[in-house]
Amino acid sequence: MRRFVSVATVFLLLVGVAHAQVRLRFSTAAPPPDFLTKSMYAFKAMVEKDAPGAFNINIYPASTLFRQGTEFAAIERGTLEMSTGTAFSVARQMPSLGFLDRAYLIRNYAHLRRIFDGPFGKIYTAMVAKKLGIRILAVGYLGTREVNLREMRKVTTPADLKGIKMRMPATPEWLLLGRTLGVSPVPMGMPEVYLALKTGTIDGQENPLTITAAAKFYEVTKTVVMTNHLVQPVFYDISEKVFQRLTKAQQEVLVHDAKAAMAQNDKARLADESRVLALLKSKGLTVQTPNLAAFRANADKVYAVSPLAKKWNQKLMREVEAAAE
Repeated sequence: MRRFVSVATVFLLLVGVAHAQVRLRFSTAAPPPDFLTKSMYAFKAMVEKDAPGAFNINIYPASTLFRQGTEFAAIERGTLEMSTGTAFSVARQMPSLGFLDRAYLIRNYAHLRRIFDGPFGKIYTAMVAKKLGIRILAVGYLGTREVNLREMRKVTTPADLKGIKMRMPATPEWLLLGRTLGVSPVPMGMPEVYLALKTGTIDGQENPLTITAAAKFYEVTKTVVMTNHLVQPVFYDISEKVFQRLTKAQQEVLVHDAKAAMAQNDKARLADESRVLALLKSKGLTVQTPNLAAFRANADKVYAVSPLAKKWNQKLMREVEAAAE
């Protein structure tokens, strides 16, 4: 339900506008048709309604403003105000929090919500704000990631993916995740993936199926392997410096509307997951269900010897695991 904005609040917001309209450049790697991008436009509309004239919000989908993985650095430099960050973005600069990128840690959407809507979410948000100068306004669901291959190949265990050149975002945490799947990870930005699949530069990609469908990867691939390897949170985040320069009323509007817009993303994505497999099948893709126990075991093996995993905050990771119950 939309919040009623009082006359007093609107007055306070307009007083702020008299000083300076706040520019918010909002960057995402998600393609325009994806639910995350659609939620960003919903956020823009909500803020413009609740704080008329106070903000100038510009949306940049598909990494058209900043290359995927560089958004946090841009926020820190002051050349970007907002982005859709991920736990991988955080872990790159705060390795102790890298456990959220672990394959098979978060079980499902309900587990994700318990994590970030509970005490852990408050601790995580405070740590990121203090260390990185980036405030998480809202946490949503990017989907459950699955493997998508250019050519048909029977996949039961990670051994069946040996030698597969799999696109992964270009950070050590993502490349490590790729190794848990048994593939040869290839760092690559999202906008390059379609052509790389079409030409055979890569053999596959992994994404939530809703993004696979939105990006039309079904046009250049033949099979989906339901590895369920990562239930992925996504953030609306903003520069802490920018946030602290706002009035209290402006801050309240951004936080409320960010959560409301992200809830739209979650609802739409969850509903779409129930139909997207049928869509992909209708486009000619086969859908495989592998031996998930074998994939989990391989993930355990890879993480057990990883220098990155040794840096994780084990206490906080156990809290996340406990929230699965």
